[in-house]
Amino acid sequence: MSTQTSTPTAAAPPAAAPVKGIGLLLVAVFGGMFLALLDTTIVGTALPRIVGELGGVSLYTWTVTAYLLSSTVMVPIYGRLSDVYGRKPLLITGLSLFLLGSALCAMAQDMGFLIAARAVQGLGAGALIPLSLALGADLLPVERLGKMQGAVGVLMGLSMIGGPYLGGVLTDNAGWHWIFLINLPLGAVILAVMVWKLPRPVRDRSVKVRIDYPGIAVFTLAVSALLIGLTQKSATESGGAALRAWTDVQVAGPLALSVVLLVVFVLIERKVAEPLIPLGLFRDRAYTTLNLASFFTAFAMMTATVFLPRFFQGAHGVSATDSGLRIYPMMIGMTLGSMLAGTLITRSGRYRGLLLASAAAMTAGSVLFGLLTVDTPSWQIAVWMGLIGLGVGPMLSGLTIAVQQTVAPQHIGIATGKLSFFRQIGGSVALAVAGTLFSEEMVAEAPAHGVASATSTGTGTILLWVGTVGAVITFLALLAAPSRKLALRR
Repeated sequence: MSTQTSTPTAAAPPAAAPVKGIGLLLVAVFGGMFLALLDTTIVGTALPRIVGELGGVSLYTWTVTAYLLSSTVMVPIYGRLSDVYGRKPLLITGLSLFLLGSALCAMAQDMGFLIAARAVQGLGAGALIPLSLALGADLLPVERLGKMQGAVGVLMGLSMIGGPYLGGVLTDNAGWHWIFLINLPLGAVILAVMVWKLPRPVRDRSVKVRIDYPGIAVFTLAVSALLIGLTQKSATESGGAALRAWTDVQVAGPLALSVVLLVVFVLIERKVAEPLIPLGLFRDRAYTTLNLASFFTAFAMMTATVFLPRFFQGAHGVSATDSGLRIYPMMIGMTLGSMLAGTLITRSGRYRGLLLASAAAMTAGSVLFGLLTVDTPSWQIAVWMGLIGLGVGPMLSGLTIAVQQTVAPQHIGIATGKLSFFRQIGGSVALAVAGTLFSEEMVAEAPAHGVASATSTGTGTILLWVGTVGAVITFLALLAAPSRKLALRR
């Protein structure tokens, strides 16, 4: 039986009547989710052109960081508020902010304005991913959750692989403004369907809702400081050398502040009646180990997604667009793994064995990349990428199903949001560490053996160490998870 942890003061989630035309509704909701995922990656290939036109080379990484920071901070906040007020108003608010930010990005005349506009985009994107998953759990019968999670895996894979490619195509043929403008007509249609088809939540007005404003404020500051410190650490000079050490005040200062604020946040959450993040959820071993697995899954996923295109460009001399196409074996593995895992878990009610096998595949793929050289045959690299994809894909669907079935219904929104939150934070930590290792390899190897060889060595090193460490800890976390059958709610 699944343990469903709740708090005595937690309000029941707002009820919503069944809705007709659910297929159209879910297409719209997951369309919004896809836009949010796409805008995480589509900017990368356009950044050199953007910086060339707007200036501000020193602010290069902040175009991505501003979006990641604001969206990450908002994930658990939207999740908690949606558990109280319902998914519809929060999804509509999130998509509206996302479209406003997109329009502002397209209007940018300098880097400062663009970074601020990307932050507005992120404020909206923080709602679109976790609340789409939570809404699917609200509206779909349990036997269809596997297919839904498979579709989510497809969306994530398409966004990670298709984003850089689409960004390059639009920038080369229509101008970089169109990587933001394309969101507007698509988003307007999706917003209209949300307003029309999303069921209106009916909340019991006799239940008094207390919003944890102190918790929200301290949590926002803590996560912002963490991501700022990690971004400062991952910054590099034009020659590839790391700009700052971990002990530099620009890095250590924000990270230390983040730790202090997180301690304060925990103290606040232990005292308030209705916390932003119910700490009682972490008393459940399954919930805690699944979130830990989500955090470390991002190590292999993000290092492979970000650095393999760089390897193909630096070592093989291909274009940014072509490098995005060359990591399709990983996308295919992710898609197939996500779809298969979602179906098997919802049919059997068991997740642990399948996810352990997935973590083993992720470990194998990461270890094999330690053999990477400039001359490694393309088919071998494709097999290694496929193994990582087959390892990551089931985590995207399987962990979500397991977490949603582990918590009580009134906590589905916050639980789904926290799973996404831990994955995003894990990815940020992984990229900061990987960026440091890659820079060290480039500085040490390039003068003696050339850029191509150094790029190969650096890519192999970070996937071997960062990817493998993340995969092994994911395996151990799942090994510590209880071996029980999910009591799938119908």
